[in-house]
Amino acid sequence: MDNSKKQFSGLWAIILGGSSGFGLSAVEKLAAHGMNIAVLYRELAAVENPLKEKLTAIAAETGVTIAPFNLNALDAAGRNSFLGQFSILTGKKHCVRLLLHSIARGNLKPLIAEDHALTIEDIQLTTYAMSTSLLDWTRDLLAAQFFHADGRIIGLTSEGSNKYVDNYAAVSIAKASLQSLVTYMAVELSVHGLRTNLIQAGVTETPSLKRIPGSAELLEYSRKRNPMGRITLPEDVANTIYLLCTDEAAWINGSLIHVDGGEHCK
Repeated sequence: MDNSKKQFSGLWAIILGGSSGFGLSAVEKLAAHGMNIAVLYRELAAVENPLKEKLTAIAAETGVTIAPFNLNALDAAGRNSFLGQFSILTGKKHCVRLLLHSIARGNLKPLIAEDHALTIEDIQLTTYAMSTSLLDWTRDLLAAQFFHADGRIIGLTSEGSNKYVDNYAAVSIAKASLQSLVTYMAVELSVHGLRTNLIQAGVTETPSLKRIPGSAELLEYSRKRNPMGRITLPEDVANTIYLLCTDEAAWINGSLIHVDGGEHCK
C-alpha cells in the first residue's frame, strides 16, 4: 500500500522508552499503520546497535521514518536536544499524534533493611522517571507547538500501583502518582485537544519485569490466575495503544484501561 494512504500518514509518535517491551512493540504496530516515530532510549552500544538495525528494518518494511535518539529523557538538556533535532527532522508543527511514556527506570528495594533500604532520594528519582517526567515532556511539546490538534498522551501502569509486590514500593508510589497526574492532565489539557489515558497492563515478560526479584514465580502465578489462560504480551498492549490513537477513540479521555485479559478481576 502507498504509505501516503495509510491511516496515520504524515503523523508522528514520540515514544519515551522504546528500546524494548511495550515501547518497541508499539513502534512495530504504529509503523505498520503509517505513523512516523521518534524512539527515545538510553542504552549502551551493545544494546543500541542491534536495536537500530531492527528499527531500520521496520522502517524499510513499512515505509515510515523511524528516528532513534539515544539520550537522557529525564533532564532538561536531553529534552531540549531532542526538540531541536525533532524540529529539523519534521520541518513542521502540529504533527505529533502520540506521546507514549514507557520509561521503566526505578529502584527495587525494601522499605526497611540493614544496608540497602529504599531512600527518599530513590523514591524521588523513581517517581520522576516513571511519572512526573511525563508532565515536563507534555509541557515542552505543547510550548513548541508539536502536538496535533487531536493529540493523544498515554502512560503505562501496573497492578503494583495499588497492590503489594516485594521490593516494588518506589515503583508503586510512582505509578500511583502517575494515575493522579493523568486525571489532572486529562482535564486541564483537554482545551488543547489532547486526550490523556493510562493503560494498566497485565503481568508481561519484559526486560523490566525480569529485574524484579521473584519475577519467574510472578509469571507462573499470573498464567494460572489469568482467565484467558496466558500472560499479557507486549503486542496486546501495543494493539490498545494503536486503538487509542484512532479517530474512533477521540472520546476516551482520563481513563484507566485494563489490558490484561481479565487478570485484574481475580
